[in-house]
Amino acid sequence: MASVRHLTLDVLKPHQPNALEFAQALAGLGPGYEVRVRVTEVDEHTETLLVTIDGEALDFERINEAIEANGGSLHSIDEVVVHSE
Repeated sequence: MASVRHLTLDVLKPHQPNALEFAQALAGLGPGYEVRVRVTEVDEHTETLLVTIDGEALDFERINEAIEANGGSLHSIDEVVVHSE
């Protein structure tokens, strides 16, 4: 079985929640999740984020659901690292 260890995601979201609250929501999804958020673009209503998540076994479905629950949408998966166990 293979586990996802690293994701870099391009996400569009409204200004609220702010980047800190958004990162905390994602980090709370699993034990040991490390989340980095960089705001790459801002317009009147939205922010584009580069979201990097590292962990032992990332749950992509839960991550995507949390992005949507916080008003965001996943534009692309820009980088992924998968480890074979």
